[in-house]
Amino acid sequence: MDKEAKLEKKLSPINVWALALGCIIGWGAFVMPGNTFLGKAGPLGTAIAMGIATIIMIVIAFNYNYMINKFPVAGGEFTYTQKAFGGNHAFVCSWFLGLSYLCIVPLNGTALALIGRNLMNNVFQVGFHYTVAGYDIYLGEILLALVALGLIAYLSIRGVEFAGVFQTILVFALVSGVFIVAIAALVSDKASFSNLTPAFYENSATGAAGGLGGILAVVAVAPWAFVGFDTIPQAAEEFKFSPKKTKTIMVISILFGGAVYIVLNTVTAMVVPEGYASWNAYIDDLPNLSGLISLPTFYAAKTLLGTAGVVFLGVAVLAAILSGIVGFYMATSRLLYSMAKENVIPGWFGQLHPVYKTPRNAIIFIMVIAMIAPFFGRTALGWIVDMSSLGAAIGYGYTSLAATKYAREEGRGGLTVSGVIGAVMALMFCVLLLVPIKMFGCSLGKESMICLVVWVVMGIIFYISTKKQRESAK
Repeated sequence: MDKEAKLEKKLSPINVWALALGCIIGWGAFVMPGNTFLGKAGPLGTAIAMGIATIIMIVIAFNYNYMINKFPVAGGEFTYTQKAFGGNHAFVCSWFLGLSYLCIVPLNGTALALIGRNLMNNVFQVGFHYTVAGYDIYLGEILLALVALGLIAYLSIRGVEFAGVFQTILVFALVSGVFIVAIAALVSDKASFSNLTPAFYENSATGAAGGLGGILAVVAVAPWAFVGFDTIPQAAEEFKFSPKKTKTIMVISILFGGAVYIVLNTVTAMVVPEGYASWNAYIDDLPNLSGLISLPTFYAAKTLLGTAGVVFLGVAVLAAILSGIVGFYMATSRLLYSMAKENVIPGWFGQLHPVYKTPRNAIIFIMVIAMIAPFFGRTALGWIVDMSSLGAAIGYGYTSLAATKYAREEGRGGLTVSGVIGAVMALMFCVLLLVPIKMFGCSLGKESMICLVVWVVMGIIFYISTKKQRESAK
């Protein structure tokens, strides 16, 4: 690896904000109101849960800001953990965080097919097809994902400035689409705040309300829902501004992310199809529905604005998916680049493009791995993606612990408190994900647990096999 080559400082504050928000908001923000949020907590319960999650993430962001200013280099959590606790902990942190970042790239790539299936009358379901784990896979959808992943990889290699501008355009399109639908809900007589009752989800079979359990179940997905603001430190070496500004950038991106989740969920509940007494009855009946009405958020957009509503929201979804690919290409490649510089993984990953000064090899590696996923569909991929919350929570925890350590040494009481709170919250997320507490219903499924065990075993093998490489580099 060329020790003299360095990443270039090309990212502006607006580019970095777009990087974070584009990673936070993806396909899930537009479908989770129907398949997760309303069915667990209801409109008010979700708003409360997302409010709590937003506050937790802002506290954790304070810890990130502190560490970015202390170590303004690429690598983020890996660098912080290594400096504070040594190489062993850094490897554990980066091994899980790497999975969290890496799996979101193919997740977004395969989400493009969902736009074709749900909003474009199955236009990409052409050519031969087969089934994996009950999921039908078509040649047209495979090619769509491969082209998108390849094109964005190329753009990412061409330079961080170009990728930053592209990301900014996508995020403004995303926010605009959501904003237009939200305004329509406020002025249209087809949506009503009176439809937001019941405030919490009520089980149609038992009559029991979601209440606290529903709220905590939504809070538990916060690491997944907000994963993205923590991509900011991965690009710290490429800021063309003071790292001190990252606190404001992260807080604004988290607030925007929380607002998008709450707005989409609330708008969805405000529009109840004819024949249903409430959003609650509508959500309970979703398994029996098909077509656009089975996607409540998109159905609400069409009810409010007609075909134009679907187009506006469709553009927002497309922008969210593409910005997620761009953002996580950037974040994952910088993580791999920093690990290679410290000889945790082969130096090949740390080689920069001779002209564009981007981690070309790392980006190509991510692209190749991501291009495998479209051939296996989203069902099998979902088992791995479910672990992304755990990887994010581990990254949050290590960063918060590192902030606690350094803040205590420097006598900074406020940051010590935020560090402790962040570490405790990260531990809570891990417990909710790993311990099958029936009340919350948010723990990893059996398949995800098996994938987790496999990943841990792979990590142990990889760590042992690279021991000599790390020792020789000392």
